Amino acid sequence: MDSHKRLPKTIALLSNFHSYRQQQNPYTVHLEGTDSHNAFLKSLCKSSSKYRDKIVHSPRHLPPSPLLSLCDQIKLPNHGSQLYLYTTTSIADPSSLIHTLANSLSKALTLYHPFAGRLRRIHGGRFQLLCNAKGALLVEATCDRELGFEDLCRFAPAHAVPKIDYDVVPVEDVPLLVAQVTRFPRGYVTLGLALCRAVLDGTSVTSFVNSWAKLARENALDPSSIPLLDRTVLDSRKLNKRPRFAHPEFLPPPVWTENKQRGTQIEQELGTAILGLTKGQVQKLKRKACDFGSGYAPAPLRPYTSFEVISGHLWRCVCKVRCKGDVGLDQPTRLTTLVNCRNRLSPPLPKVYFGNATFPTVTPTCSFDDIMHKPLCYAVGKVREAIERMGDEYVRSALDYIANVEDMNLFRDTFYNSGGKGGDPSLYVVGWTNFAYYETDFGWGKPACLLPGNINSDGKAFLLDTASGDGFIVAVCLQASHIDALKKLFYEEDIENPTSKL
Repeated sequence: MDSHKRLPKTIALLSNFHSYRQQQNPYTVHLEGTDSHNAFLKSLCKSSSKYRDKIVHSPRHLPPSPLLSLCDQIKLPNHGSQLYLYTTTSIADPSSLIHTLANSLSKALTLYHPFAGRLRRIHGGRFQLLCNAKGALLVEATCDRELGFEDLCRFAPAHAVPKIDYDVVPVEDVPLLVAQVTRFPRGYVTLGLALCRAVLDGTSVTSFVNSWAKLARENALDPSSIPLLDRTVLDSRKLNKRPRFAHPEFLPPPVWTENKQRGTQIEQELGTAILGLTKGQVQKLKRKACDFGSGYAPAPLRPYTSFEVISGHLWRCVCKVRCKGDVGLDQPTRLTTLVNCRNRLSPPLPKVYFGNATFPTVTPTCSFDDIMHKPLCYAVGKVREAIERMGDEYVRSALDYIANVEDMNLFRDTFYNSGGKGGDPSLYVVGWTNFAYYETDFGWGKPACLLPGNINSDGKAFLLDTASGDGFIVAVCLQASHIDALKKLFYEEDIENPTSKL
């Protein structure tokens, strides 16, 4: 077996495991897993071979098992992924790494105990969060292949992030958190996280991971950072009325026109482009977005944000690389993003609210012609319009809309799976900027880079800060045949002097 394909050698199963008042964890350590337990782990993780597990037993009395919030219910029950890359590591004893992570994760799950639970399907396609302390899964892996930093950034998202096989494991048995720490030559270490989308959003991820890292450094947590686990806090904001808005974000997205659809019934191979932008290049985009042409967009009351101009620019580029052959200029397209609504509600949610409070929003449906040939301000203005819509009244109306959904399975399928095998003519941009991800220091330094895990959805993109704060990273998944054209066009279109990928 090639060294770069070496499989994880140690798996530790951790639980949340004692009440807040209990001072010590009662636990039992099984150095070798049973055959049945190993079989379960093999079916759970697509990359796994030899196991050793540690089970820390839960207390007798656990908190109740609540319904997920309405915002949680619209999320898919699968896992999103993050990859932290560490290059300036100072680990005196590499063998102690997994034990440090295991012990601190056990402590972190004491405070974030729902994360050690499981989901259960109930009526109407909804899910219940079982606080049953079955635990999170921690995987240790090694790779002997010599990789430079940029090669590591290309290799690790596909090989150093846990992959969960949902076809063989029922949802009731899938951990809500699976973490994989991988050691590479040159002292490189990666931490790949698979996090259940139905349980938390980016703000909650930041809170959890940074708390875990502080505990790994044996630092005390600030009492003001203790998470609020009561998910009824969000649902209490609904007004129990008919929705006051049309909520196009919950309606099926555009599909390819008939001519294109006939040629795309075969599932297309996907690829990922990782593109870097300096702050200077973003400033150039902002100046370009202020050229309003012949009244294509009103002048904004405040300057466009970096997220808005980068998203609008990317949308234009993606439409252009997709617009080939028999794809007409009248092809409908839209951009979807997520908005953190904690501070958009009145009064705001508590800062320590743990769960999902990001709601989807969409631009008006436009044509390829509109996005490609009108000035940049047109696309950027549509992104601004979608984000600004998300005020207190709109979010409360969205909660009432979700509360009236009878079949949540059908709702999710309509929202997430309408693109078909031929891909998606739209763009979905997730913002990971302005989060404290780069403060995630487990005792061996701060990460040199943060990336999403393997992206496998046509038209899905992530916007991230760089570790130095002097620019941005754009990671976007498209059909593989479009990747090279996008890498070229992304810098030629409104930007000069392409940068390094990272």
